Amino acid sequence: MEWDNLRVFLAVARAGSISRAAQLIDVRHSTVSRRMKLLERQLGARLIERKKSGYELTAAGEELKIAASRMEAEVLDVEGSLGGRESRVTGELRVSAINNMASSVLMPMFAAFCDAYPDIELHLQVSNKYVSLAERQADVAIRLTNAPLETLVGTLLTKVASAVYGERDYVRSLRATGVKEKWLGIECCAFHQSWTRAACPERAHHVFVDDTLLTIAAIREGLGLAYLPCFMGDSDRRLERFRPPDPTHDLGLWLLYHPDLRRSKRVRLFREHMIARVADQQDLFEGRRASAESRPRRPADRAVGGP
Repeated sequence: MEWDNLRVFLAVARAGSISRAAQLIDVRHSTVSRRMKLLERQLGARLIERKKSGYELTAAGEELKIAASRMEAEVLDVEGSLGGRESRVTGELRVSAINNMASSVLMPMFAAFCDAYPDIELHLQVSNKYVSLAERQADVAIRLTNAPLETLVGTLLTKVASAVYGERDYVRSLRATGVKEKWLGIECCAFHQSWTRAACPERAHHVFVDDTLLTIAAIREGLGLAYLPCFMGDSDRRLERFRPPDPTHDLGLWLLYHPDLRRSKRVRLFREHMIARVADQQDLFEGRRASAESRPRRPADRAVGGP
């Protein structure tokens, strides 16, 4: 059996369909289908069965998945131990990041990484949903959370502060007149939903939005107040803080990856790059418009669930 065929099988096993597996490893649908048939002929056993919901592994497929996952871990370990001896780093790096961060404050950081390591193919996956690093849906995930999974290795890059923002003229009119403020109905994430319910318990919303970029657009039009991360709200001249950041709303910005990738040089270089770049923007993330505070020391790479 060739490792490439097993790699294709793992993609199908994790994605649950041939088409999604083809996207995951960037090959043609026909190639995935052909290699799966070849592998089944070599083993003399069915590995997947087609169901209404997609493909499911047979008993033989489940057994092969365990063995192939062990092989994958060995390959990654060899890559990490030997790849570090090469000055030229190549290969793919798949990074999953939150939409509002990836398209704004993080994109210049990604661009700088590409300039520094032009032989690394950076695949950016924008997702606000859970991404399984154990199933190799991504190599690295950048997430806002105060409770990352304990099975992952993580680096806390910084804290992200949030505040209540409104369109500049609207905020000034509220302060001048003292009239009851309007609030946007937020459906983008559990954090903003719960904070908005506490601030506006009567839930008298006339406009609802399910994305942070939509929230900014609605605020600009004077449709109401809403919580925003300070790195977004403070960067828009048309917005003004109605309430200052509340430390109880701070969220950790984590760079997460699976322990099997601890020795991967691509992951290590990306981690070090992001630590340095985020530190340069620490005031923006933490909601300090101007601060003379000293920079914190560089965060340590550790198991998320460790002490």
